[in-house]
Amino acid sequence: MTARSVSKVSLLPREIGSLSHTVPAAPPGTLFVLGMNGGMRVAPDADFTLVFGRNEPEVHVCVGAGDPRVSRRQGLIVRESSRWVLYNTGRLPIRFPGSRLLLGGAHAYLSSGYTPLFVVSAQQGHLLEVRITAPGPSDGPSAGPGLHEEVTRGEVRKLSPEEKLVLVCLAQRYLRLEPCPQPLTWAQVAFELGQLRPHESWGRKRAAHIVANVRRRLSREDRVPGLLEDEVPQPVGNMLNHNLITDLLITTTLGRSDLDLLRA
Repeated sequence: MTARSVSKVSLLPREIGSLSHTVPAAPPGTLFVLGMNGGMRVAPDADFTLVFGRNEPEVHVCVGAGDPRVSRRQGLIVRESSRWVLYNTGRLPIRFPGSRLLLGGAHAYLSSGYTPLFVVSAQQGHLLEVRITAPGPSDGPSAGPGLHEEVTRGEVRKLSPEEKLVLVCLAQRYLRLEPCPQPLTWAQVAFELGQLRPHESWGRKRAAHIVANVRRRLSREDRVPGLLEDEVPQPVGNMLNHNLITDLLITTTLGRSDLDLLRA
């Protein structure tokens, strides 16, 4: 690695928080990767290959430390033909939003914006946050040429407190990072909310009605695909709720801290 490439690579402290909301101003195409103990910022012209895995001394970004199922060098991200490419060099699959799995030995292009990736282990998914800055609107004079600050808060879906409570309950397996998560059944949602709020009347129909209203609203107002029955192939099963939960996670409308809503 040359001195020029080193100057275009910097560390992200653990205290930076999630990449899901905001990142420092950076040129378009800049890569940000965050693991459990911090991460890295890599300029698009740095000529740098970022390596991640569980063995912190051997990788640039640590993910899955303490889980022997995660490979010491689980994968790498490299710039190729003006695109960032993710290579899975480990044993475990890497899950993209929407349950797409990248198996060992495979690679995939990364899109601009925020992408939460999960190294799928037997008992849990280990989160690796990725953000690639995209060209934005004209910047103010203080931003400098070619720089902008990318914020995703505008993408967050509007939910009432009641809607959010029901959806957090429905999506809790996803928020707990369980492997291959599925939405809870309406009976399970009704039971848990009844336990949480015993003075309220919670039944399967009430929970299902609230979620159906959210799906219809997001389909109509935000044009989110895959939320209506005629948009997915038969049998529908859990697909409508799965697609809804996936959108809420990608837009950071729901996050792991929302699990606190389910604690009495």
